[in-house]
Amino acid sequence: MKISFSQPALPSSGSLVVTACKGGKLSETAKAVDKAMKGALSRAMKAARFDGAQGKCLDVFAPAGLKVDRVHLIGLGDAKAFDDLAAQDIGGGLYRSLRGDVAAAIAIDTVPRCSLLAVDIAANVAFGLRLASYRFDKYRTKEKTEDKPRLKAVTVLCDSYVVARNAFNPLNCIADGVFMTRDLVSEPPNIIYPKTLAAECRKLSQLGVKVQVLGLKQMTKLGMGALLGVAQGSVQEPQMVIMEWKGASSGRKGEGPIAFVGKGVTFDTGGISIKPAAGMWDMKWDMGGAGTVIGLMRSLAGRKAKVHAIGVVGLVENMCDGNAQRPGDIVTSMSGQTIEVLNTDAEGRLVLADALWYTKERFKPQFMIDLATLTGAIVVALGHEHAGLFANNDELAGRLTGAGKAVNELLWRLPLAEVYNKKINSPAADIKNISTGRDAGSITAAQFIQRFVGDVPWAHLDIAGTAWSSEDRPTVPKGGTAYGVRLLDRLVADYYERK
Repeated sequence: MKISFSQPALPSSGSLVVTACKGGKLSETAKAVDKAMKGALSRAMKAARFDGAQGKCLDVFAPAGLKVDRVHLIGLGDAKAFDDLAAQDIGGGLYRSLRGDVAAAIAIDTVPRCSLLAVDIAANVAFGLRLASYRFDKYRTKEKTEDKPRLKAVTVLCDSYVVARNAFNPLNCIADGVFMTRDLVSEPPNIIYPKTLAAECRKLSQLGVKVQVLGLKQMTKLGMGALLGVAQGSVQEPQMVIMEWKGASSGRKGEGPIAFVGKGVTFDTGGISIKPAAGMWDMKWDMGGAGTVIGLMRSLAGRKAKVHAIGVVGLVENMCDGNAQRPGDIVTSMSGQTIEVLNTDAEGRLVLADALWYTKERFKPQFMIDLATLTGAIVVALGHEHAGLFANNDELAGRLTGAGKAVNELLWRLPLAEVYNKKINSPAADIKNISTGRDAGSITAAQFIQRFVGDVPWAHLDIAGTAWSSEDRPTVPKGGTAYGVRLLDRLVADYYERK
C-alpha cells in the first residue's frame, strides 16, 4: 500500500474520507462535500444519528454531485481530547473501513480547539493506517480473492502537505521496524532459528548498522556457559548478534552508548523440563525480545537517529535430546558465577545472563535495557495490557514508563528487594535459576538477571503478555505486536538523541 500526500482537491474516483467532531461538526472539506451533495451528507447524518463520536463512521455510496464512489465520514470525537494516539487509532480504523477499496483520499483539515496542527494529524493518521495494514500471509495459498485487502494507494490531502509528509517520514521508518519485528516473530520455527535470524540481522548493514555474529566456538572461548547450556540439546548452533548504530558519538567524554539486549529463544520446548503439548506452538515467539531489539535497530537506522546504540541478541533453540541440559546441572556463566539449573524451562534468564554481561564488559554502556518473553507469571499478574518493568534505577524506570504511555505500550513497575533475591541462593552453586516456591516468579526471575548487570543502570521488560495478541486492536492486528519497538524508539528520541 502506497501512502502519499497532496494538496487538497476533491478526487475523481475511489473513496473520499472527510471528518467531523463531537456534535456532528463537519470539517471544512466535509462542508464543501455536503454542499456539492445538496445536503445529502447532513441528511444521512441525521438519519443515522451520527454525532461525530471518535471512530464512528458513516458511508454515502455513489454520492450525487461528486465523481467518487463513496464518501466516508469519520468521527474525531472531542477536539480538545484529540491527540496523536487518537489520530493513529483513526488511521487504523480507516484502514479496516477502506481495505476493500482500490484507492482512497483522506481529507485532513484544521480542527478548531485541537492541540494538534493539521499536518501532525495527517502524519499520525497515515502512521496508524500503515501500522494497521500489516498482514502475515506469505504461507496462505488458498485465500479467496474477496478476502484479501485491495487497497493499493491512499492519498492524504492537507494544506502544507510537504510538511505533513516530512512529519510522516520518521514515523514510516518506525513502522518499518515494527513490521520487521512482526515478521520475525510470526515466522515458523523451521524458518527462523538462530542462524537464519542472525542472517536477518545482517540485512541491517544495508542501513548502516554494523553487525557482528558470534558462533559456538567464539562463545565457548568467551566462557558463555549459561547461554550454551540452553543450546546444547539442539542441532541448531547458537548465535550472538551484536548490532551497532553510530548515528552520533557516545556523548559526553567517557560516556558509553545506550544498549538493548534481547532474549532470542527461537523455539522453546522447555527442554528436559518439557512444556505441555497444548499451546507449545506459540513458543515460536519466545524470541520476541530479540525481535524487538532487531526492529528497534532498524527504526533507529532508518530514521537516522542521532544516537550511539547497541543491540545484542542471544539466539538459541531450547530442545530436548540426549545431549540436552538436565535439571540439576551446574554451569559457569561468562561472569564466572555458577548457576544450578533446577528447571530447563527457565532458560531465557540464562541466555540474558551471558548476553548482558558481555554487553556490560565490552561496551561500558550508559544503561542496559533487556526485553524477554520471560515468565508466565507476568501474564497472571498483568494480563495482556501491561508489560512488567523491573529496574535498579528510578530515573530510567520513570523515563520508560513515560515513553510507554506516549505510544500506548504500557509498563507496570514491580519491586526488586533482597527478600526476593535470597530466594534464588543455591546451596550447591552461586545461584539457582528458579526459586523453590511458585510465589513471585517474575520478580525472582528479574532478581536472577540483576546479578549479571553490575552497577550499570538497568531495566528488564518482561513482555510475555504483550508480545503476541489474540485480538485486533486499532493499530495492532492480531499476531505479533512488536511491543517495545515504538516504546524504546520514543525513549531514545525524548532523552538520548542528539538534538
